[in-house]
Amino acid sequence: CLAIYFAVNPASSIELVQKYVGGGKTGPKLAKIGGTLWTRQKQAVEKAVADMAADMLEIQAVRAKQPGRAFPHDTPWQKAFEQSFQFDPTPDQATAIETIRGDLEQFKPMDRLLCGDVGFGKTELAMRAAFKVAEAGSQVAVLVPTTILAEQHRRTFTERFAEYPFTIRGLSRLTATREERETLEGIARGTVDIVVGTHRLAQADIHFDNLGLLVVDEEQRFGVDVKERLKAMRASVDVLTMTATPIPRTLHMAMLGIRDISNLTTPP
Repeated sequence: CLAIYFAVNPASSIELVQKYVGGGKTGPKLAKIGGTLWTRQKQAVEKAVADMAADMLEIQAVRAKQPGRAFPHDTPWQKAFEQSFQFDPTPDQATAIETIRGDLEQFKPMDRLLCGDVGFGKTELAMRAAFKVAEAGSQVAVLVPTTILAEQHRRTFTERFAEYPFTIRGLSRLTATREERETLEGIARGTVDIVVGTHRLAQADIHFDNLGLLVVDEEQRFGVDVKERLKAMRASVDVLTMTATPIPRTLHMAMLGIRDISNLTTPP
């Protein structure tokens, strides 16, 4: 059943009607046919798109001008960590692993989009990148959209890194007050190597001692405030974005070469 409401007069072109998808918490305001509201709304959207494009270009310009951090080549620990994976990597995973490794070893900051369906091995690739960065003495932040996913990733990272001396912490609304305080202090002092959290990681009171890699899972599910914070973080660190459902804007940036892209199309 589809219920359609009109402000004044009904529309004659029903084939143009489609489901509204918006990022706000409230519904759209209906505009009268022949009125000025719709024109003002379109102008506001055009301005917002232009501002967003300008921000993207500014961030990419900053990243292009300032050198990134080139992490060292794989160590025996890195090789042992990767060889301990219980499954053989798919051809797509193997290609993406080498590409991400090459990104991290260059002075140019990485901004790579990793696309793949659920269960296609994106997390394993993120953990390998995190290991390389953490072993080199830099910190890793893993940003996820939900509390459940944050806990799931924290456990996965903890189990996968169990044989190595890295400190891994979680940060979400379920984190106890004392544990949260200790985690924030550890992030600021540099004693926390990897932190997995929700939008809490993007708040203003988070201060990393030496952030080297930002892993973002399903960026399109975060709100405007978090994305604004991510803009500042993107300007100076390596970024690996994972998604199963990339939004058109992200894909367009990848097609234009503004962001690099790796696809995992082969199931394990």
